[in-house]
Amino acid sequence: MSQHPASSSHDGRINLEQQRKRAKELLLRMKSGAAPEQLSLIPGGPPSSPPILSDAQWLIARQLGFSSWPKLKAHVDAVDFAARHPDFAASDEALTTHWRCGNDIAHSLQLAGFKGHFQMLSDPLCMGPVPNLPAEQYQAVRSRYISEAFEMDSADVARRLNDEYNHLTLLANDEHSVLWCEADAYDQLFLIRALAGLERVPFKLELIEVDRIPGVQRFIGIGQLAPDVLAWLWPQRRPIDEQTVQLARQAWLAYCDSSPVKLAELARGTHRCLPLLAPALLRQLQELPGVRDGLSLTEHLALQFIEEAGPVAFARVFAELMAQREPLPYLGDLMFHALMRPLIDCKTPLLTESDTHLQWPRRLLTLTPLGHQVLKGTAYWLDHGAKERWVGGVCIQAGQPHWMVDDRCMPVWRN
Repeated sequence: MSQHPASSSHDGRINLEQQRKRAKELLLRMKSGAAPEQLSLIPGGPPSSPPILSDAQWLIARQLGFSSWPKLKAHVDAVDFAARHPDFAASDEALTTHWRCGNDIAHSLQLAGFKGHFQMLSDPLCMGPVPNLPAEQYQAVRSRYISEAFEMDSADVARRLNDEYNHLTLLANDEHSVLWCEADAYDQLFLIRALAGLERVPFKLELIEVDRIPGVQRFIGIGQLAPDVLAWLWPQRRPIDEQTVQLARQAWLAYCDSSPVKLAELARGTHRCLPLLAPALLRQLQELPGVRDGLSLTEHLALQFIEEAGPVAFARVFAELMAQREPLPYLGDLMFHALMRPLIDCKTPLLTESDTHLQWPRRLLTLTPLGHQVLKGTAYWLDHGAKERWVGGVCIQAGQPHWMVDDRCMPVWRN
């Protein structure tokens, strides 16, 4: 489902007066017979008498994801009240450490009136090797991967990661911490990593976790939300208990395992204390090679669009995946670029890029003959010299036996 500029909000803010104006405009079109498809959506079918304003308001509310106009109005009032009357003082927010898997909400928290400290773990755990190793070795592996994948200075990366992980070890002793997470693999892996490292449950550790925002048709992440919507989310935090930490430890060990079998079991379960975890793990499993073509889901979706629209700019491919095709968006643009490079920079590429003198987002991508064959399933990508890749602790090497996933997202061993 894509964003419609006239009917949905991107940052979660809904202007009620604007929606009232839209309802009046829609009513005029309905009365003139210019919107028959809208009339057919009204419960009970098109009204026998001329449509009235409440019909148009109901349709506008439904477009924004609400069951009725009063529900839409109540939500707008709740966001407005939260922004004007935050319970920051009552909840000791000034003493709080806000944790996030990036810095995308740091400024918005300040604008919303939050006074606490901000910490982040920027390690993109959804990419590259995530082996079960002692802390020092683990950080060395992650630093090396990040510096190579994103072409960053290795010493700078190592210092930043060391600082972030050192702060994370203090989480158990913080007076009050809140983790801000959404539903995708980037956030859920950050969440289980943070909790799995706890030796004990802190006195006051809370979670703000969201997979949708009323009025936002295509919710990508918390970073897109307006400051007043963050204030509305604040009272919705919930405490993290020992059961939640135990589940996080189990999930983190499964993710770091060299076999995806345990991860697949967790991905197919129902976890009341972390309800968004299983779908994120299931999506991450889809980054393993598919049995038909050897492509991860990200690679398959990208190649599919390039075949349909190519030659097409790198940036447009990323935008299409985020707006339309990706079932659980988790990538930033630089992350997407890093994942696509192995399909280009190898002896038997699946993609070619033109205009290499331009910045990468403007370069045009085209499928090679092998790219077409792989996408059709008549060739298997990992039989043609694809680079080594990882999904958590699972290593996939071209020409070697490896794990795949079938159409039901079940792990399959390929000899």
